[in-house]
Amino acid sequence: MPKIIFLPHEEICPEGAVIDAEPGTTICDAALANGIEIEHACEKSCACTTCHVIVREGFDSLPEASEDEEDMLDKAWGLEPESRLSCQATVDDEDLVVEIPKYTINMVSENH
Repeated sequence: MPKIIFLPHEEICPEGAVIDAEPGTTICDAALANGIEIEHACEKSCACTTCHVIVREGFDSLPEASEDEEDMLDKAWGLEPESRLSCQATVDDEDLVVEIPKYTINMVSENH
């Protein structure tokens, strides 16, 4: 079973984390199932960028981003070539190293 290694994030997972992820599961669902509270203001419908992550290792093992995801990513804070929306990126059979950006652009959540 592939692992997702989350790099430390000051608020969401200060120590970082290593979790098992079932192939076919999104990075967001795997994180949430393991107590890593990645923000997902649009309820994982590819309508915001709050679940934006940067895949530092294993990026090429992920299925290609859809046009809708690419359009949303253009609005993400800190966009990098290895950026994905964690609600859309499904784990395959390779381990991933994921960084959760320090900031998100959140136009939907009531928590901000």
